[in-house]
Amino acid sequence: MATASMSKRRQKGGDETGVRERILKAAFAAFMRSGYATTSMLEIATRARVSKRELYALVGNKQEMLIACISNRARRLDAPSNLPVPRDRETLTQVLTSFGTKLVREVSDPTVIAVFRLAIAEAVQAPEVARALNSIGREASRAALRKIMAQAQASGLLAGRPAEVAQQFAGLLWGDLMVSLLLGVAERPNPREIAGRARAAAAAFLQLHPLPNH
Repeated sequence: MATASMSKRRQKGGDETGVRERILKAAFAAFMRSGYATTSMLEIATRARVSKRELYALVGNKQEMLIACISNRARRLDAPSNLPVPRDRETLTQVLTSFGTKLVREVSDPTVIAVFRLAIAEAVQAPEVARALNSIGREASRAALRKIMAQAQASGLLAGRPAEVAQQFAGLLWGDLMVSLLLGVAERPNPREIAGRARAAAAAFLQLHPLPNH
């Protein structure tokens, strides 16, 4: 009896997870189509094929759905878990190239670009979209890059504040690509172009930051 009861609880938990994912997918699609401010809970419930009661019970209100949608995508912006701690300039180059490649690949994904466009479009009517994107989505990549720079500084490979040098590397990495993607005047770079962009940014960054004792 205990085993059967546990099995039922697992099944129920799995069902709820599936329904929650369906709700978030429906919410994201509705936000993209109608805009965050004008999307109703009823529209989301209809798209997800659930009742409004289930909507609130499994996810919460509309703002909580927005945060969940952005958080799901923000996880992709963390630094790769297998990056080594930079102990020399060669390793630092590899780490920056690897991180830069992943960052551009993930952020240039059409669904991520769509979230940025949504935040811009809703800047006046629903500024919470931009605040959530900035504090959750963008902060994930900024924190990961600051950590890399702090490790390099601790190893004596860099001088300067981690936040400032991280911002400088990000500027070299992106150039005007993000604006071009948002405007729809540039296509998403292919994997080879992304890797080349990351290598060039890492090389330019290290040229600007020779070893502190030099």
